[in-house]
Amino acid sequence: MHLFKEKQWLLALLIASGIMFLILLGNLPLRDWDEGTYAIVAREIYRYGNWIYPTLQGEPFILKPPLMQWLIALCYQIGGISEFTTRFPGAVLTSLGVPLLYLVGRLVFNQSLPALFTALVYLTMLPVVRHGRLAMLDGITISFLLLLLFCLLKAKEDKKYALGAGFCLGLITLTKGILVLVLGGIAGIFLLVNRQLFLLKNPYLWLGMLLGNAPAIAWYVAQWQHYGNTFLAVHFQDQSFNRLGQAVEGHSGPPWYYLIELLKYSFPWLLFLPGGLYLALKKRQTSWGSLILVGTIIYLGTISIMGTKLPWYIIPVYPFLALAVGANLHEIWQRNQFKSLILTLFTAIIAIASLGGCAYFIIAEPQPILIIMSVVLTISMGVVAWLMKKSDRNFILALFSGMYLVLLLFVSSQSWIWELNEAFRVKPVAELIRQHVSPGTQIYTSFAYNRPSLDFYSDCKVTTANLEVLRQMLEKKSYLLLDQDTLPKINLSNSKIKGEAQGFTLIDSTY
Repeated sequence: MHLFKEKQWLLALLIASGIMFLILLGNLPLRDWDEGTYAIVAREIYRYGNWIYPTLQGEPFILKPPLMQWLIALCYQIGGISEFTTRFPGAVLTSLGVPLLYLVGRLVFNQSLPALFTALVYLTMLPVVRHGRLAMLDGITISFLLLLLFCLLKAKEDKKYALGAGFCLGLITLTKGILVLVLGGIAGIFLLVNRQLFLLKNPYLWLGMLLGNAPAIAWYVAQWQHYGNTFLAVHFQDQSFNRLGQAVEGHSGPPWYYLIELLKYSFPWLLFLPGGLYLALKKRQTSWGSLILVGTIIYLGTISIMGTKLPWYIIPVYPFLALAVGANLHEIWQRNQFKSLILTLFTAIIAIASLGGCAYFIIAEPQPILIIMSVVLTISMGVVAWLMKKSDRNFILALFSGMYLVLLLFVSSQSWIWELNEAFRVKPVAELIRQHVSPGTQIYTSFAYNRPSLDFYSDCKVTTANLEVLRQMLEKKSYLLLDQDTLPKINLSNSKIKGEAQGFTLIDSTY
């Protein structure tokens, strides 16, 4: 009976996460940088079969390991090239992290309820859902990490589970490269603190290490033999070690950068995080307490001292924070009472603020889904605040259901990738290019920076250039994509205007 209940919870979490991560997955264009870049690389793998030596517009792509690009290319072969197939493998693997976290929680808590709370917290964290739906590496890396932890914990009962640990490390290496040192270090230190060093005598662990890491090692050796020291310099130095000590491409920030990210995007679970971390510290001798502290301190500490700061670097810490919040919510549930005026007031403030958001969406951005989302958030937070005031533990259930519905509505809207509003819409411009320019053609633009998504949709290489270079390229019989400010500064007497889109004019001087 108990096993049947466990399977029911797993199935329910699998369905809930599948809906959250896959609903309307292709309803918006691909986002610049990672999404556009990985889509181009995957398309070239799909077209040319360069699985071992991927390329980006004909040039070697050695910045990242190729697992994600391989998976996207497979999806292209099965379902064609689209936004949905580009995001599908990452979204599916990230969604599997929800039931995997439940299984990990079940083993460290030795109870179902705190594990369930943990999985539901993770499922309803905005950064996890949003980045997990994008064609990015962080969500699937977390799932491999959670599978690694599950295998290590389960190996206490059955030695054969240790075999999977090596395969998980190999998958992490083929996804995020050198990050395996940090995540593998977290797993190793957890084994030490959790007194599981006896696993080092397990032959299945070492067999898994050998077999699981063989594909990753083979790929790295193949790149080094093919590209020589260039691969080492680009892949390890530029993409990994340089980011530790300096701000690559200007992406800098203070040591507390990621604490601000938590403050910005972790509500409402941030309200319960301090209590969860306190409980973990208090119960640090337990498996769950040590896992929370080891994972949070090592990972958050590592990315905080790095010179390069990017918002998605924080994503792998969220499972550990979800464990902390889940533990705190379980403690509240077990006490069968809740008295915190501060948290009640904060929840009420969220309800009131969401009313303002509803008014904003009605006036400024009239998307029906966002309006409904604001109404649902207002009602759910109002109910939660009311239950909190009554010291009714059922506020936890109201919070889970409300946040799930709110996020489900949000990812169904046209606003879940808000970065698309930072620059011009690429699809109309790409359509203009496709109508008049052959695939693979070099185009020069006056726009301030390169946009991989434009390269992907146009199937051309669109490179930013200053005014002097644009004039030179015009004389050399090239295609130019000029904004309205630059257009009058270029002599177009020997050129032809092919069309206009989104404030950009396509110029042809090749005839």
